[in-house]
Amino acid sequence: MEQLFAPWRIEWVKRDGEEADIDGCPFCVLPDRDDAREARIVAESEHAYVLLNNFPYNPGHAMVIPRAHTGEYTELDELVLLDHARLKQRTIKAMEAGFAPDGVNTGLNLGDASGGSIDDHLHTHVVPRWSGDTNFMPVTADTKVIVQAVDDTYEQLYEAFAEGEDATVTDSGAVHIDF
Repeated sequence: MEQLFAPWRIEWVKRDGEEADIDGCPFCVLPDRDDAREARIVAESEHAYVLLNNFPYNPGHAMVIPRAHTGEYTELDELVLLDHARLKQRTIKAMEAGFAPDGVNTGLNLGDASGGSIDDHLHTHVVPRWSGDTNFMPVTADTKVIVQAVDDTYEQLYEAFAEGEDATVTDSGAVHIDF
């Protein structure tokens, strides 16, 4: 049996399922929390927000999520679509400033068969990548090693967002990006 020590995951395990579930969608309730850090919201704009992934592929793995509840990309109106795209650009810039990756993967999982765990609320994954960030572990042991705690990742990405000239800190502690 493979074991991987990940003590930061206990908060996810202990979470109140009813609190995180409005019509089955945690992405609808998280932006309304009083504490952005506790919700893992790193930054926000008028129509979207950036959330650290609880199950990261790599340190820094975040999602840019429109506030509008839809699983259909073609349903986003122009304002939401532009805001989402601009926040995705800003997220990539913050990752480059905070983590200096060698590359970045971005992508949407659309529809039931796409492999996403939440398919009724759009979210774009933004994953920093480094040359050599994969090794023999996934191939031989079917185990991915995440080398940084999510709380440390939050701090590093938060600081990179906060340093932008377009950034202000909200009452909840999130960095607000004003486009």
